[in-house]
Amino acid sequence: MREMIQVNERPPIAKAIPLSIQHTFAMFGASVLVPLLFGIDAGIVLLMNGFGTFLFIFLTQGKAPAYLGSSFAYLAPAGVVMTTAGMTFRHAQAGFVISGLAFCLIALIIKLCGTKWIDVVLPPAAMGPVVALIGMELATTAAGNSGLMKGVYLNGAVITAYDAKSAAVFFVTLLTAVLGSVLFRKFLGVIPILISIVVGYVMAMIMGLVDFAPVTAAAWFKLPNFQTPIFDFKAIMIIFPATLVVISEHIGHQMVTSKVIGRDLVKDPGLHRSMLGDGLSSAISGFVGSVPTTTYGENIGVMAITRVYSVWVIGGAAVVSICMAFIGKLSALIATIPGPVMSGVSFLLFGMIAASGIRLMVDAKVDFSRSRNLVLTAVVLITGLSQVSIPLGDVPLKGMALATVVGIILSLAFWIFDKLGWTNDSERTADEADGANLSTSGAKLPVADTDGDA
Repeated sequence: MREMIQVNERPPIAKAIPLSIQHTFAMFGASVLVPLLFGIDAGIVLLMNGFGTFLFIFLTQGKAPAYLGSSFAYLAPAGVVMTTAGMTFRHAQAGFVISGLAFCLIALIIKLCGTKWIDVVLPPAAMGPVVALIGMELATTAAGNSGLMKGVYLNGAVITAYDAKSAAVFFVTLLTAVLGSVLFRKFLGVIPILISIVVGYVMAMIMGLVDFAPVTAAAWFKLPNFQTPIFDFKAIMIIFPATLVVISEHIGHQMVTSKVIGRDLVKDPGLHRSMLGDGLSSAISGFVGSVPTTTYGENIGVMAITRVYSVWVIGGAAVVSICMAFIGKLSALIATIPGPVMSGVSFLLFGMIAASGIRLMVDAKVDFSRSRNLVLTAVVLITGLSQVSIPLGDVPLKGMALATVVGIILSLAFWIFDKLGWTNDSERTADEADGANLSTSGAKLPVADTDGDA
């Protein structure tokens, strides 16, 4: 059996360096995809990923191994902000800052009150479709540079023609990502996205779609592009609902990591500490020009495969990421990745985000024979996928942001109705209780398994 390296264990430097580089590779493909989609400097994102990881390790007292990478949850709402007249990525940054600070506030609430209230505000029947909408809303964006979307209106313009070269690169990238996710084993099975980007990039070079002039012109050393946010209430309100989605993701990752390393991280160092690290990292990242951060499933996968849980190794990966942030030619090389390659990767990644929303409901054993669950999921999904919008000044509240608000309102209403005994679920629960009492007194009365438990 492979040797296990525990959380606080410090491996020899000769062993730690390759293990740290491995973690950096695991997050790299997905993490740099976010700044590419936003059209911002990848260097600032690599820098803040590393900084955020150090901050997380410090605030969790070195007890929770986690690498913080770029969050996908904010892509759709930030995209709405950036395509609104008069607004740019700097306006989205303000939303990231406020969302991160709200994350910190919720960490305090969790320390004082626990986590049960989250299931009241946004239960799995509502959270699942909200997560799914993150991927669904980005479907057109994912395929935008595939070369296969003639006549489609995208980013303010109509795509006028098919492009055979782009389509070829798109298919090769997507096929590599799909087959890699299914067929690759061990560490290769953790980095199929990175491998697909490399394969797609080589294919794009063959097709003549890569311009190396910016790489040649770039300096070896370059400061990341720092920029401050522009605070706008409307932009903040569009991005804010994604906060609850990331909270759910964070809790899930901490539970999975706990199972992997054999320690209950929710209790020690405590969920409030890990959430504080995540939220503070996102707030600082947004303030200096980067994107929100989140604990990365890819790196949890690396720990599960290698049985190396050391925060020293994770910290080493953060050092590698920070060093990469100052290599100007690397940032320029990342920026040369052609659109069809990004489309091929995004096509799978965004679909997986949508599928993860469905998985969330499956894992939570959501019972759709209950009217409240069926209604919650149905209304949240249709709200997010429709073009319904509510004007928030000059900015429309729509898509995932509106669906989250609607889900919260309905969930709270159903919770109140349930407490008052008004819902038909309450009536059925009482019948089941009566049935259970009759069964224990000797009567053979069948009782429906409404919770789905064996």
